[in-house]
Amino acid sequence: MLKFQPPGFGQKVINTSLGSMVYYTQISEPWDISELEKLPPLLFLHNFGGGASAYEWSKVYPAFANEYRILAPDLIGWGESEHPVRDYQVQDYLTTISEFIHRTCDQPVTVVASSLTAAFAIRLAISQPGIFKELFLVSPSGFDDFGQGAGRRLPLSVINMPFLDNLIYGLGAENEVAVSNFLQSFLFAKSERLTQEIVEAYLYSAQQPNAKFSALAFLRGDLYFDLSLYIQQLKVSTVFFWGEEAQFTKIQLGRRLASLNKNAIRDFQGIADTGILPHLETPGVFIGLLSKYLE
Repeated sequence: MLKFQPPGFGQKVINTSLGSMVYYTQISEPWDISELEKLPPLLFLHNFGGGASAYEWSKVYPAFANEYRILAPDLIGWGESEHPVRDYQVQDYLTTISEFIHRTCDQPVTVVASSLTAAFAIRLAISQPGIFKELFLVSPSGFDDFGQGAGRRLPLSVINMPFLDNLIYGLGAENEVAVSNFLQSFLFAKSERLTQEIVEAYLYSAQQPNAKFSALAFLRGDLYFDLSLYIQQLKVSTVFFWGEEAQFTKIQLGRRLASLNKNAIRDFQGIADTGILPHLETPGVFIGLLSKYLE
């Protein structure tokens, strides 16, 4: 994913209990890195789904690189991080995200995360509130909220069929036309905002060796949970952002989740004419909104 990074950003690596984890941060001009370690950390966590990676936030985090030490990892099983062959579970990501924070941050971190990963951030903030400063979450969902599954689009009998899972992944995630169609049809509200670079970045991530294992775990629903059972325990200051045209996890779901904890969730910001990834679809708008809250 390095070739898709903004100028002045490069790769660094840490080790986790499930393998090496690549992350992107300022390493050279135009950024002043002479006192980078003194800047407060700002962590960006990407969504799940075929081809997902830290690229998702690459149009947003340069806007904050003068005031923050940017941390944008490819999570285990995604992008250029290690892809262990395993049946991924929720605890795998709670563990490795926690390990990443402890090994890169020596002060409470501000987190910007999306979708299922945003829901993982809520669970971590409940169990380890001391390592978080604030949460800024885009469409946080456990994909089984209030007991209503939102993400699975194929029967488990089909997904788990030997050899057929390879075919599903190959046709759906490793094919440029399929990737483009999925992004246009399901993740973006306006198809004309989808660029060739975005398609190429998702395709590159999806084609990494063993990338199918994390993607199929998501598709099967192995990583789903009911966020409504946890969210009332959250005490870290949080803001929700939600694309008003988001599919799978609609804005009505977001308002319902936010209403469960009005003490911690201090604001809910709908973003018009965007889907589930408003920060990739209209990065300028999202930067403006996030800047308001960070200031």
